[in-house]
Amino acid sequence: MASLYNLFIINKSGGLIFYKDYGSTRRLDTNDSLRLASLWHSMHAISIQLSPTPGCTGMEVLEADTFDLHCFQSLTGTKLFVVSEPAAPGINALLKTIYELYADYVLKNPFYEAEMPIRCELFEYNLLQAIRREKYSVGGQ
Repeated sequence: MASLYNLFIINKSGGLIFYKDYGSTRRLDTNDSLRLASLWHSMHAISIQLSPTPGCTGMEVLEADTFDLHCFQSLTGTKLFVVSEPAAPGINALLKTIYELYADYVLKNPFYEAEMPIRCELFEYNLLQAIRREKYSVGGQ
């Protein structure tokens, strides 16, 4: 069972609108999570400009020795990225599932204002269920 450490959702302006820690070894405080989201947004934008491949949509995976960072960018510019253990299988499918949940429970919520932080219990509940259904461990479970 692969481990999922963190989930970030960034709006098209680069602002962090959702962060969830699923039991990483070192929990990020609020400032660190904001910095990481901003850094990823900037690196993603720079990678589009520096890419020698025409039509490049930016970095999708950052592989390190102790973690992998996978990104999914929607057509509206919203970015979802997860930090997982190295070589965790099926992360791209999980990101698409998370985006579907985001569309269903956040964007269709009449009380949600676009580009604002996400405060939706149904989204968080269904998100946790989807992660468990995909057989990822969260919080050491």
